[in-house]
Amino acid sequence: MTDFAQLEIEAERLQRKYREERDRRLRTEGNEQYIGIEGTFSGLGDDPHCDRSFTRPAETRDVDVAIVGGGFSGLLAASACIKAGIDNICIIEKGGDFGGTWYWNRYPGCQCDVEAYSYLPLIEDHGDMPTLKYAPQPQILEHARKIARELDLYKKGLVQTGVTEVRWDEPACRWQISTDRGDIVTARFVAMASGILSRPKLPGIPGIETFKGHSFHSSRWDYAYTGGNESGGLDKLRDKRVAIIGTGASAAQAIPHLGAAARQLYVVQRTPAALDARDNRPTEPDWWQALQPGWWEKRARNFEGFLLGMPQSEDLIQDGWTRGWGSMSAAAATATSPEEQKRQRQLADYAKMESIRNRIDAIVEDEETAEALKPWFNWMCKRPLFVDGYYETFNRPTVKLIDTRGKGLDSITEGGIVFDGVEYPVDCIIFASGFEVAAATDRAGSFKLVGADGRTLPETWAAGMRTLHGMMTRNFPNAAIINGLKQASITWNITFMMRRQSEHFAAVVKRCLDAGIDRIEVTDAAQESWLDTLRAKSSVDQDFLRDCTPGYYNNEGRNQDESIWVSSYGGGPFEYMELLDEWRAQRFDADLDRRPA
Repeated sequence: MTDFAQLEIEAERLQRKYREERDRRLRTEGNEQYIGIEGTFSGLGDDPHCDRSFTRPAETRDVDVAIVGGGFSGLLAASACIKAGIDNICIIEKGGDFGGTWYWNRYPGCQCDVEAYSYLPLIEDHGDMPTLKYAPQPQILEHARKIARELDLYKKGLVQTGVTEVRWDEPACRWQISTDRGDIVTARFVAMASGILSRPKLPGIPGIETFKGHSFHSSRWDYAYTGGNESGGLDKLRDKRVAIIGTGASAAQAIPHLGAAARQLYVVQRTPAALDARDNRPTEPDWWQALQPGWWEKRARNFEGFLLGMPQSEDLIQDGWTRGWGSMSAAAATATSPEEQKRQRQLADYAKMESIRNRIDAIVEDEETAEALKPWFNWMCKRPLFVDGYYETFNRPTVKLIDTRGKGLDSITEGGIVFDGVEYPVDCIIFASGFEVAAATDRAGSFKLVGADGRTLPETWAAGMRTLHGMMTRNFPNAAIINGLKQASITWNITFMMRRQSEHFAAVVKRCLDAGIDRIEVTDAAQESWLDTLRAKSSVDQDFLRDCTPGYYNNEGRNQDESIWVSSYGGGPFEYMELLDEWRAQRFDADLDRRPA
């Protein structure tokens, strides 16, 4: 049982420790400490999964809706349009197949971190029973492919095709989309579904460009070099010295497999991860068969309700997310004032993190390594991780933790990595350094987006982002951003919000097509009103985020107003979803400039 009285005594010490660990990781460069996979490093972004000799004739198409991106955002937008009776669509995907994140990320151990029953979108319509509560990547990718097959998107779509430009043609009142295969797609409406984890990034370590060994990003896993597959068995590493840089979600899942295979594994850590056991388990067929229609929505709302601190009559999910957040909500529920609620929640957070640190002590045999692996920040400062076998890997004699104590490596040389003046020779470097999270939709999709006034999206937003609902932007008529996060709302189970935004987009398009409206554009007044709403609804505890160790949640500790949490709708996802429905019923005419066909 948690001793809250003892934690209360230690609260000041813990807060001081958390801030010390945060401060040593703050960097003046903020996000500029990372470099993109472009220029010298562009090869690290190549698609290792497709036939690069593939060619086809250029196509010309005219459609009602074009969708840029074939991940779950794009698939949900396509499904919503088709369900609304909008069948003349084209979905364009730069990867060799549909799947988005789950097409690109195939590192060993790759699984969803939210239960598959809640995460997999459209599973009631197009899904097969996941074999495990947390489905492995190959099953998730196959689910995406099944959606595409059953919606006939392989005929409606263009895969292994990169969009180069999306430009508004005012006289034609159409979007003109150009691709790297010479295609020209004209569309009345465009859904930009480039995703929020589309652009891999690299750490800006001095000398990174000089390394002469093998290297790749975790989102472009090179099984030709490592051997094995998504389940592990990396047999080609048995005589290799490998460094993996990063200990986030991707790295934490891959490290147990790398540790089991490599002659020597160096795990380069700047900030320790906070991991609980995943405790994955098989799906029970009888339970699956007994599910009643509407079960996905019910589970998704139940999961999100727990993470919003809303009272739930039952825990349908029963995992580390709902138990962890449920315990914090229960502690706060006893409070009689907002200040006391905040204090009780913080004590529960200290208890949660203390349990993780105690678990590390119980598993990791070397005391120095165990101490270095301990996270000193609040539980929700970073996305919680649930991985089996991670801490046990550090008991292997062939695995060494290089804890950079928040600083990062000194440099990379032609033959190795350097920290504290010591060079560690390696044959391979794996960059598990993550992505540019919530990059603007044109940057995420690596295309040029040009609006009605001839300006690009970066030029339009030079003085600050302006949208309605985080989806529509002035001077970009008949266009919507699906799953852009900023100025929208955030769900921990991201496919839940993707579905709602996709349905909203499809409903707006359907209304325009039925009413003979050729052009819609959000007004300046509507955008300014939404900014006012965002400011009024802001409910993020900025002190909490400011005290967090740097990461993408708090914009690497710099320019806090640009962080995804501060810039999102503070009323929560349920309220945001209701707001979209109400807007279509009450504000559609007032907030849009419309032109009939």
